[in-house]
Amino acid sequence: MSSDHISATIKSSVKNALRKVGRRPEARRLSRVMGLTARPGSLNVGVSDIPVPGTVAVYFGDGADKIYQVTQWLPVLEELHAKQEVLLVFRTLSAFKAAEKFTDLPKIYIRRFSDLMDLYDDNELKLVIYTNNSRTNFQSLDHPRLVHVHVNHGESDKLSMVSNKAKAYDKVFVAGPAAIKRHEAMLIDFDHSKLEVTGRPQLDIDFKPELDPSDKLDVMYAPTWEGENEDNNYTSLDKYGVSIVEALLANPNWRVIYKPHPRIQTSKNHGVAQAHSRIMELIAIANESGADHVISEQGNILAMFESTDALITDVSSVGLDYLYLHPANPLVISDRRTNREILHRDAPIAKACHVIDRDSVLNVREVLNDALVHDRHKEQRLEMRKFYFGELSRGDSTKRFQQVIERLIDERQSKLQNFRGWHS
Repeated sequence: MSSDHISATIKSSVKNALRKVGRRPEARRLSRVMGLTARPGSLNVGVSDIPVPGTVAVYFGDGADKIYQVTQWLPVLEELHAKQEVLLVFRTLSAFKAAEKFTDLPKIYIRRFSDLMDLYDDNELKLVIYTNNSRTNFQSLDHPRLVHVHVNHGESDKLSMVSNKAKAYDKVFVAGPAAIKRHEAMLIDFDHSKLEVTGRPQLDIDFKPELDPSDKLDVMYAPTWEGENEDNNYTSLDKYGVSIVEALLANPNWRVIYKPHPRIQTSKNHGVAQAHSRIMELIAIANESGADHVISEQGNILAMFESTDALITDVSSVGLDYLYLHPANPLVISDRRTNREILHRDAPIAKACHVIDRDSVLNVREVLNDALVHDRHKEQRLEMRKFYFGELSRGDSTKRFQQVIERLIDERQSKLQNFRGWHS
């Protein structure tokens, strides 16, 4: 009996066994390893030698669950597109499809690393923008001709805002003096000349209001999510959220706007999910009795700020965005660790706010009344705005963002005379 016949017989036996197992993942993986089934051909479609227009690429390597990290930049990128053609580059099909709902900017899905390098090398792209620190960013960073710029997806005092990965990018765009100090404190042997102050161009956009104004004091409670790990967990939701909302609902002169982080809706954290559900229930009960409180799980928070008189939030970009746009309005920050010294060190904005922690939540009604009605921190917040954003006024950030991108492109082009190229 020939070896080929023996091999075919073994494969036939295994194939019959796998057929009995069914379509479980382990069966499919073994089938592929043995060559019994092929991967879908569509996954191996390349992009070599296909001309793609664009000067600035916006690279996103994660899935649709993190698409908010791109969408908050879309209005800024759409304005940039009028001056520098923008191309959105996705590495997962789910994110590519999700983006179609949010923008008409040109977009492309690239699965393989070799195709990504071909895309960069065969076209006129000159600069790449990164909105997060995805592991796949390092595949894109492998191309030496383009300028690689990290912009992050917000400005906050969270630990995740400063990453050692910043060393890999050509430039890191930051909002202002506070972000510079954050990098100085957190990174060792970092070239601080990489930092470019560009403000917060997202906050220059005039959004269509998503909230109808009311004749009451409109107070937004906007908790962040629980983060990837405990060090990056800043949410107040599981610890103080229900108490905060109960205190707000108790005052008939206040309208509650509940705007949780987009990832809270699908949180697997029991305490967060339970508190979120209870708050939704409390607001629904109040509205059944004639109130007009608002729940917005997926709305644009920046489009709600204009109709908001005060904000209660956590250490996150939300509080700083509100500080930039409405520094004169009351702002309350939470501290889930109840350590005022560390809070003031890591989140200086807390020095200019009332703080809700394990101790103050016991008197949360009095704390909120003092913060929202008397607001003795107003002057401190006006000074704190300068610390985070310098002297930038609304509109200045967009101009600076576009100017810096144009300058970086020009500087890089002047250095490419002897560049050999990826395919050379």
